[in-house]
Amino acid sequence: MKTTLKRLLLNCLLTSCFITAYGQDFYAPQRASWAEKAKQSIPRLTVTEKKPVALVNIVKDETAFQQYKAVQTAPIHKLYDSSFKETKSVIVDFGEHITGSFSFSTDLLRAESDAPARFKLTFGEVPSELVTPFDPYQGGLSRAWLQDEVVTVMTMPATMTIPRRVSFRYVKIELIATPPGYDFCISGMKCDAVTSAVNTPEELSATTPQLFKDIDRVSLNTLKECMQTVYEDGPKRDQRLWLGDLYLEALANNYSFKQYDLTKRCLYLLASLSEHNGKLNATVFEAPEPKPQAKQHLYDYSFLFGVTLKDYLLETGDRETAEDLWPVVKKQLESAYKYLQDDGMMNYEQASREWWIFFDWKDGLHREVAFHGVTIFAFREAYELAQLLNKENEVSQLPELIKKMKKAVRKHYYNPKTGLFTGILNDQVSYASQIWMVLSEVPTQKEAQRALRALKTTENVCTPGAPYLFHYYIEALIKSGLKEEAKKEMAEYWGGMIHKGADTFWEVYDPRNEYLSPYNFYPVNSYCHAWSCTPTYFIRKYPEIFQK
Repeated sequence: MKTTLKRLLLNCLLTSCFITAYGQDFYAPQRASWAEKAKQSIPRLTVTEKKPVALVNIVKDETAFQQYKAVQTAPIHKLYDSSFKETKSVIVDFGEHITGSFSFSTDLLRAESDAPARFKLTFGEVPSELVTPFDPYQGGLSRAWLQDEVVTVMTMPATMTIPRRVSFRYVKIELIATPPGYDFCISGMKCDAVTSAVNTPEELSATTPQLFKDIDRVSLNTLKECMQTVYEDGPKRDQRLWLGDLYLEALANNYSFKQYDLTKRCLYLLASLSEHNGKLNATVFEAPEPKPQAKQHLYDYSFLFGVTLKDYLLETGDRETAEDLWPVVKKQLESAYKYLQDDGMMNYEQASREWWIFFDWKDGLHREVAFHGVTIFAFREAYELAQLLNKENEVSQLPELIKKMKKAVRKHYYNPKTGLFTGILNDQVSYASQIWMVLSEVPTQKEAQRALRALKTTENVCTPGAPYLFHYYIEALIKSGLKEEAKKEMAEYWGGMIHKGADTFWEVYDPRNEYLSPYNFYPVNSYCHAWSCTPTYFIRKYPEIFQK
């Protein structure tokens, strides 16, 4: 074992030194081809004209999400038939979450326009965005992500199109400046909604409980809105491809829209934009030209590239793509080899200084145990992909490493008295730790069930902060045989968003704190977010659990 580790580390060191000394691009022979294949796989966006359905007021309601709800006040024609100089402000409901290009028209009612009119438009995915003051802004992300625009109409009649793509259900229109000499109305508005999702998913079984039909519908809406020319993590904010979201979106797509070219494009795009030393970037932009976001390297995300590629191969049989991108999968394993010690333990302290180790948006989460678990998981998945490609000889050390690492984990992290896994550096009991031990197949099924059940009765347990980790929680419950518990947890968590009015699922959801935001300002949260779309994957993959 020591010889194997030393050989792996030496190879990694020599490769790193060579690249540093000579500036060599590790993927130089393939990079241009990968970029071209990513370009060839760009999907065609379909455009659907959407029109508003009603006028609404946003009213305070302590039982509603973030204490606000929309109440219909009039049909949309009431707006079109009225003087907007008298109306001055209105909130319009499109009846569903949409992403696209918004436009509105104005018509003169009296006299000729002799000066400009100015409007402020505010777009909201949820009602609270329309009544929460954006300024003074104290959020941790750019203020420009908030969807408010000032539009000046120089002459009337006119049709104005907002230059940015917007993602919303509600739009507030406020008249902020107009001369006294003429009157006008808003004569029409629409949104040209865009998505690359065109296939129709299969119908669920007639025996599916209504709640799970609703969860599936909202999951599909969420995924559809995020399926643009890449799998976006959120159509309102970020509007880019993230590796962790890609994995979950691809899972959901495999069991719903089945548009595999989008998965292929994203894999090739990430590969083509990887670092010269072979390390994957966690997120990339498409415009104005494809490029990575600097210094975004996530340890746990980097391994999901290989898992996504394996799933893609199994779904499509596209062996050519899998073989083409296999070197990227194999190269990512070197990130783990660097921290793997002779006793089978991982050097978390060193890794946490050199990587963003994510797992969840959760303050106070200690990631040592999950870090070890995701590494075992990645090794197993990479070896399974190698077997599918008949390349086991290229990673022949992995079964031995996995065995050694599992043994080390049981020795150092497992408490047989409590049945829980906790770290050496911190004895925190967290969902993340138990989840990634189960997914890495460290405990037996009986031990896995005990650990997951113990989370409900353990004091001061660190719970999930976002749907991203909650996906892996459902996965762990199913893997350990706790099928009824998985059904109950999905009904409570994603069903909780349904009960609070979600028509797409949110980036952050904690039932005990609806104002939780990683960015210090909840209106900048994404309320249509990719990593929340996976209930449709579970519902459709496991009909014996969720469709009866």
